Amino acid sequence: MSVPPESVEPSSDPSSSDPRPPSDMPSAEERQWAMLAHLSALLGTLVTGAWFGIGCFLGPLIIWLIKKETMPFVDDQAKEALNFNITMAIIAVVLLLITVLTLGIGIILAVPAGIIIGIAWLVLVIMATIKSNEGERYRYPFCLRLIK
Repeated sequence: MSVPPESVEPSSDPSSSDPRPPSDMPSAEERQWAMLAHLSALLGTLVTGAWFGIGCFLGPLIIWLIKKETMPFVDDQAKEALNFNITMAIIAVVLLLITVLTLGIGIILAVPAGIIIGIAWLVLVIMATIKSNEGERYRYPFCLRLIK
């Protein structure tokens, strides 16, 4: 007795011969734009480092404003990159205020914390770039989601 083909459930085996990507997988163009949203924060920080790295907002903001209506995956990832960089900027301002308000004594806390936070920022941006290029919706830990 044979089973009609429409009654057979598709295999969940990733090695199956079906070459089509899953339906929820973003297109290659969406993945590329999402990756650029994360990388643009890194590039913006490197270019505007002399001005306290304020450029970390510009790349994700521009990509989000341009692509938010047409590419849902890019909308999500650019907002995530923008929110994360806003969070990091708030932390940097707080560390600066601690240093200024304590008349320089707070630099003992601010410099080591700033170095640790800077390294964590770099690692997390690289991880987000890789994950978004793979089509995964990356969520930064300890991120204020101010833009929804």
